[in-house]
Amino acid sequence: MSGILVDARRAVDIQPASHAACIIPAIAVKAMLTDGEEIALLDVREELTFSQSHLLHARSAPLSHLEFCVARLVPRRATRIVLVDGGDGLAQRAAEILSRHSYAKLFILEDGLTGWVKAGYVLFSGVNVPSKAFGEVVEHESGTPSIDAVELKRMLDSGEDIIVVDSRPFDEFNRTSIPTAINVPGAELILRLVDLVPSPETTVVVNCAGRTRSIIGAQSLINAGLPNKVVALRNGTMGWTLAGFTPDRGMERRLLPGTPSPHALAWAKAAATAVGDRSNVQHIDIDTLQLWQAESEEHTLYLFDVRDPREYEACHLPGAISAPGGQLIQSTDQYVGVFNARVVLVDDLESRAVMTASWLLQMGWRDVYVLVATGTETGWPASPVLGVVERPALRLDATALAAMVKRNAATVIDLSTSRDYLKGHIPGAWFAIRSRLDRAMLKIEQRGTLVLTSENGILASLALDEAKALTALPVHYLEGGNAAWAATGHSLTAENPRLADEPIDVWLKPYERGARTTAAMNEYLSWEVDLLQQIEQDGTCKFRPLAPLPGR
Repeated sequence: MSGILVDARRAVDIQPASHAACIIPAIAVKAMLTDGEEIALLDVREELTFSQSHLLHARSAPLSHLEFCVARLVPRRATRIVLVDGGDGLAQRAAEILSRHSYAKLFILEDGLTGWVKAGYVLFSGVNVPSKAFGEVVEHESGTPSIDAVELKRMLDSGEDIIVVDSRPFDEFNRTSIPTAINVPGAELILRLVDLVPSPETTVVVNCAGRTRSIIGAQSLINAGLPNKVVALRNGTMGWTLAGFTPDRGMERRLLPGTPSPHALAWAKAAATAVGDRSNVQHIDIDTLQLWQAESEEHTLYLFDVRDPREYEACHLPGAISAPGGQLIQSTDQYVGVFNARVVLVDDLESRAVMTASWLLQMGWRDVYVLVATGTETGWPASPVLGVVERPALRLDATALAAMVKRNAATVIDLSTSRDYLKGHIPGAWFAIRSRLDRAMLKIEQRGTLVLTSENGILASLALDEAKALTALPVHYLEGGNAAWAATGHSLTAENPRLADEPIDVWLKPYERGARTTAAMNEYLSWEVDLLQQIEQDGTCKFRPLAPLPGR
């Protein structure tokens, strides 16, 4: 692959890196991002490293989990993919893997992040940056009202007519929440608030862990014309904690799935239709979807079910991916890997998809459509993974491995994320990162048979040949991974961790950082607020929040 890439300013020579990919300079990548064609920008460094500095529109696709990330983020093999690293060769390794799986349009950013900076372009820290920045822009341009934790505590203590709704997924709400709060995830707000708040005099307070989902949730209700006073809780549960108040833990206050009252349903439909008209939301029918599915080798298609995950599990359209609307807006970069792709949002009750589509259009996405439909498929489909093949000769079951461990005849290497490894691992197992296995092997005391494991064994099976090239020991993998080990009655332990590598594979949320939790919360909240200025400096986002309604 070689030739000339032309942008508005100058011709750029494309240098072949190998048979797998071509090296292109930052100016060429910048041109690709604005030419209207499909493109995926994938950063193949580990997640923590990515979070410290990356291109604004890059998706995190660590080399250690590349087969999982790319199969989900970039389903079409003919998509242009630009691979980004720190100038350390990871992009080249990623290109070799993707080339083996028939990805044919592969490019590598010349000199990685250094090349981007030398060209005068901006780098960003953090995760889910486009969505987080969008939330700050919405608050700034729409004037989203908010209150702080001290004011909310005063209102609760004085018995004022208020309701607190937590717009996060249930697992986050269950971990920590504001006292009295009810879990109503983002896209559900428009459907549920009329039933929850029968009086227009009740003040509605929307919260999340930090800022974005509070802002987007509150502004959703304001855009929809809810007659109540609606405010965001400034800085969410983090702000509550930093103010010295104790959050609830383990709460179960959540709504049952299902159809709301006829009155609530009618209000939601009318309100969403009005918002959709202002945002130019377009609908399609099932015939159009099937046509686009038939064209998915020519034009990337994402089919997202934006309903409550419990509804998705009960029934959904074949091929649809569960992407609850609030989370899709909160972390668009984790769902949509290809710019200029088609995005279809499915909701049998319509309003959740319309509100979600409205936000995506305001974020600058173009081809976003709503489909009102129901499906017959049930349960949770397996996540796609590139290159999974059966290796029966190299499999070990948990019983066989337990016998080997007991007689000290196995060296177990766990390729799970460091978060999962530290929660529980096979006794004596070493932690290692697959993409850095060569350096980890220098620290590991090797004996007997080398046995790879991971959360469910799939990643371990993918790493077999890589491990075999690094040792003279026989190499096998644990079938079913740590899940199978636990399911057969063997214990996982958090004690005596053996780290053969630094845990740079996971970005930890502020409340996961142990003794640094308070400092991490303050740093995180300051980072979110500062994104507004950084986004203006970068100048590539096309955010277009709706103008406030008259009188709101």
